[in-house]
Amino acid sequence: MKGFLFILNEPPYGSEKPWNALRLALTLARQQDADTIRIFLLGDSVIAAKHGQKVAQGYYNLESMLKGLVSRGVNVVACGTCMDARGLGDDDLIKGISRGSMDQLGEWSLWADSVLVF
Repeated sequence: MKGFLFILNEPPYGSEKPWNALRLALTLARQQDADTIRIFLLGDSVIAAKHGQKVAQGYYNLESMLKGLVSRGVNVVACGTCMDARGLGDDDLIKGISRGSMDQLGEWSLWADSVLVF
């Protein structure tokens, strides 16, 4: 088995899709090697990779979830074109998350046994 590729498209807040995707990714990361899990943030989901998020108390925090995944060794990438369109620079990203490209997403899609799109 090669692994799982998660592709997130939705904005980080206002929809539970990114939260559910990261919950599943964290569950898998606890059950198997982190190098079998990759996350590609596309479209509005790149905003989830911005450091310094402040959410209402009791509400889920995607920054914390992404930090937990990165600390476990999960490879997380944000689409560079999508970042540019939203005014996000590399310095805005959570430490450990890098800028990616469609070429990289294509390579990861070919690598993965399972592609989960949220």
